[in-house]
Amino acid sequence: MNKESFGTSRKNEAVSVYTLENPSGAKVRVTDYGAALVSIIVPDRDGVMQDVLLGYDNVTGYEDNTCYFGAVIGRNSNRIANAQCTINGKVYQLDQNDHGNNLHSGIKGVDTIVWDVKEHTAQSITLSCVSADLEQGFPGNMNVEVTYRLTDDNEVEINYQAVSDQDTVANFTNHSYFNLAGHASGDILGHEMMLKASYFTPVIDAEAIPAGETAPVKDTPMDFTKAKAIGRDLASDYAQLAYGGGYDHNFVLDKSRKGAFELMAEAYAPDTGIVMKAYTDRPGVQFYIGNFITTQDGKQGAVYEKRQGFCLESQCYPNAVNEPDFESPVIKAGEVYRTKTSYQFSVRS
Repeated sequence: MNKESFGTSRKNEAVSVYTLENPSGAKVRVTDYGAALVSIIVPDRDGVMQDVLLGYDNVTGYEDNTCYFGAVIGRNSNRIANAQCTINGKVYQLDQNDHGNNLHSGIKGVDTIVWDVKEHTAQSITLSCVSADLEQGFPGNMNVEVTYRLTDDNEVEINYQAVSDQDTVANFTNHSYFNLAGHASGDILGHEMMLKASYFTPVIDAEAIPAGETAPVKDTPMDFTKAKAIGRDLASDYAQLAYGGGYDHNFVLDKSRKGAFELMAEAYAPDTGIVMKAYTDRPGVQFYIGNFITTQDGKQGAVYEKRQGFCLESQCYPNAVNEPDFESPVIKAGEVYRTKTSYQFSVRS
C-alpha cells in the first residue's frame, strides 16, 4: 500500500491518501479525511484504466465538499424528520441542516474528521474514529471502524463496525458518486441501471422525508427491475420525480431473508463496457443521480456538473428511527453493529 500526502486540513492536521492495488493493476485510493473513497480505477473493455469516482485532488476539496463525494456517512445516513429522534423515551435534538431536518448526521458527521489508520495491507485498509456522546446529537460514545478491501477480481468491499456504550442510532453508508464512463466524461443519463427493488418509499414533498409507507414501482418511472437508461423516464409527469428533482429515493430491496448479503443493483456504461454489480445486507438503497451537484472543480482538472455521477447508498430507510413500520437503525449498548456493501467491476464486450 502506498501512502502520500493529501494536504493539511484547516485544523492543521496532516491528511494522507492511501492507494490499494491488486495484481491485475486495479487501484483504490482512500483518504483518512472522512475515510473517503477518492478513486476506483478499473479497466474498460479495451483495457484502458478508468477512474470511475468523482473526487478531489486534496483535502481542501473534501473540506469544501457540499456533495459528500466518496465519504463515509454516519452515525446516520439520509434524513431524519424535524432533526429529532426518540430513543428509550427520550427526545434527542440533532442538527437542522436540511430544511429543518437532519441530513447525513448534520454538520459534525464522521465525514468531517480525520480518521486513524488502524491497519493495512497491499489490498486493504482499516480506519477508525470515535464519535463522542451527543457530538452529533445522538446518545453514546461510539467506536467506529470501516475497512476497504480490493479483491483480486476487482471487487471493492466496504465493511463497517461500530459499538456504543448507550442505545443509539447506527446507520452508516458510503456516498461515492460513480461514473462508469470515467469521472470526467459528462452526465450518467445514458448509463443503464437495474435495481433489485419492487417497492420504494414515496416522499411527502421536496423535503424528501418518506411518508412511512412503501409503494410498488410497477407502471411508474421508478421501475428499474429491468435495466433501462437512467435518463429514459426523467421527463415524466410524476410527482415523486418533481419532488427530488429527479431520482433521489430510497428503494426497498427484494431480499430472500432479512439481512441477506445479496445483489442490490447493476449498472452499465455502454461507452466503456464497464459493469458494476453492487451487493449489500441492508434493507434499502438510496438511488441518487446527482441532481444537486453544483459546479465543482474536481480531480485532474475535471469540472463536475449536475448528474455527472450516481450514488447507491445502502441503508436503513430514511427517517426509520421515527417510523415504527420501518426496520429500526437503533442498536443496544454494547451490541456490535456490522454491515457490508461491495461494488464489483467487470466489462461487457
